[in-house]
Amino acid sequence: MSADFRISRRAFAGGLVLLGLRRPVLAQGFAGLGESAGGFAPVVAGKTFSFPSDHGPHPDFRIEWWYVTANLADASGAAYGAQWTLFRQAMAPSREQEGWANLQLWMGHAAVTSAVTHRFGETFARGGVGQAGVVAEPFAAWIDAWEMRGSDQTNAMTISPLELRASGADFSYALHLTADRPLILQGDGGYSKKSEREQASYYYSQPFLKAAGQIAIDGKPIDVTGQAWMDREWSSQPLASDQTGWDWFALHFATGERLMLYRMRQTDGHHYASGNWILPDGKPRQIASADIDMTPRAPIEIKGHRLPVAWHVAIPSLGLSIDCAPLNERSWMGTGFSYWEGPISFAGSHSGVGYLEMTGY
Repeated sequence: MSADFRISRRAFAGGLVLLGLRRPVLAQGFAGLGESAGGFAPVVAGKTFSFPSDHGPHPDFRIEWWYVTANLADASGAAYGAQWTLFRQAMAPSREQEGWANLQLWMGHAAVTSAVTHRFGETFARGGVGQAGVVAEPFAAWIDAWEMRGSDQTNAMTISPLELRASGADFSYALHLTADRPLILQGDGGYSKKSEREQASYYYSQPFLKAAGQIAIDGKPIDVTGQAWMDREWSSQPLASDQTGWDWFALHFATGERLMLYRMRQTDGHHYASGNWILPDGKPRQIASADIDMTPRAPIEIKGHRLPVAWHVAIPSLGLSIDCAPLNERSWMGTGFSYWEGPISFAGSHSGVGYLEMTGY
């Protein structure tokens, strides 16, 4: 990882200047997430999740995010992707306060991707002044004019339906999201380990969202439909100090299954992997780290960073062997906190589409 700071939805933490919105500095581990979380709430196994309350913020924890990716297509079959992310970070352990005494910071990222272009935006806000926030019921998450919003009809157990909106100087989207299957708890009942040590997060997903609406690139509107995936995660110290970043997949299979997969990269080369194979009816099956082979391929140079944009993934216990390719290999989120995030397709023993995020390169 280069000396300047790299961050994503799983890395907005550690080091933001007190009472400011300046770029963080690199601290212990990737993005400071390996630092001691003294004073913040710990992540422990055995949590009982409660909805809709857990859709809302958890200010006792250092970091959390609300995140949607969508694999979309127009009437001709041309592929597109859309990303919407809201991060919350506590600058210090404290109770929530109103106004400028509030120590919560918020950051939003949004993007639209096609085969020939990748457009993105970033925005920041302070807590306590109404510019950004999340409420659990009726569900609403927003930062400035970007929003993911439910209504009185939104089902807490499916977090559906939702309206998703964002815009930048050269892109925008407005999508209607629906799901007919319950949320999925990742890891062990929502307790998601990030190493063989104590690093972990609380993590659940809605991988069964259907999307319909409109995107626009350079003012040209395009009607689209497709599939979307929502992630919710919060923690206080999710990484070990010797973990430099991760590679994360959210895959929609043509046969109806879903797969969440990540690899936490460690400096000694003994990377920690985890996965969740989700059947079409929503029944999950956890996949052990030893049963996961994630092989990076086709490294390219982007903005001074060398990273792989194609992957081979094999899970022998599932008879799965696939090769993943990006829709647009230049899907670089060149925000103040930079990373690679974009739509992919895959083929081999199984086929489908999904999203890939790569941090810390």
